[in-house]
Amino acid sequence: MRVLVAMSGGVDSSVAAARMVADGHDVVGVHLALNRNPQAYRSGARGCCSLEDSLDARRVADTLGIPFYVWDLSERFAADVVDDFVAEYAAGRTPNPCLRCNEKIKFSAVLERGLALGFDAVATGHYARLDGEGEQARLWRAADAAKDQSYVLGVLTHAQLRRSLFPLYGTVKADVRAEAEALGLRTAHKPDSHDICFIPDGDTAGFLSRALGEREGDIVDTTGRVVGSHSGHHQFTVGQRRGLHLGVPAEDGQPRYVLGISPVTNTVTVGPQEGLAITRIDGIRPTWAVPKPRLGQWRGLVQVRAHGAPLPATIDADADTITVTLDEPAYGIAPGQAAVTYDGDLVVGASTIAAAR
Repeated sequence: MRVLVAMSGGVDSSVAAARMVADGHDVVGVHLALNRNPQAYRSGARGCCSLEDSLDARRVADTLGIPFYVWDLSERFAADVVDDFVAEYAAGRTPNPCLRCNEKIKFSAVLERGLALGFDAVATGHYARLDGEGEQARLWRAADAAKDQSYVLGVLTHAQLRRSLFPLYGTVKADVRAEAEALGLRTAHKPDSHDICFIPDGDTAGFLSRALGEREGDIVDTTGRVVGSHSGHHQFTVGQRRGLHLGVPAEDGQPRYVLGISPVTNTVTVGPQEGLAITRIDGIRPTWAVPKPRLGQWRGLVQVRAHGAPLPATIDADADTITVTLDEPAYGIAPGQAAVTYDGDLVVGASTIAAAR
């Protein structure tokens, strides 16, 4: 096949490209320039998409003897990922920008352009298992549970998965690094990036304050009593405990958590941990990783965080919404996050959490 490999400049995508070459495919590497000022997206092991990453990807491509290009997707990234991130926080929700990037950039913009250029598939260094071809394609959890990225791929449609390849699905991270070293790839011992790539200093609250400005408001308890103040509701997320700086202690002396955020009144409601318990999740804008939507009621698992535990649940789905009823209460689930549904280790689909109660 003609395979386009998205090369971030890290060890995972480097080995993914090497495996595609070893399998005899016609391989081309592409690095995505997601910021017009690429120096701003990395600080040590934080972030990604820097000039350093682009150069590392190019050198790996040279070592493998494959063509390499840089695609400027900065405008689309800004509109579909960064602006969306800011708008979601402004609306009192908690988005996951990595899912949005996979959905809108890596497996939409890149796949769209790649197919137009005559490529058969796009390969990445994600850890997830994809088996079957065409209508039989299915997405599963990776062999390395600690690195499994099926959650952040759960937003992909079956049509996108049919044109995707994940060469690392059966390998643990230590073996990927050892393979890169044996191949002489300069990324073999490069640290993994983490945190949000466009906030390399990790200061999400500061980034949002610069984007949205500051607006003083009240922090209230569940009775409506004012117990503190803040400079913008966007600095909080449901389930947050640290950084509340409450002026009035709880009567029982127990810690308090963010239970709710109201953008209209610019208030943040706090209360005891048990106030975070929910047993029902309402999801909107469902996408399906399987060939046909799994509508009606069925038993399965739901995951609401990238590294969260899968939760047993009853799932009711129609064309526009998904309702998840958990077997046991879960805590700290915020609107705006993704609920990815599984049948065992098989990824079924995903939806955006509109409400949790």
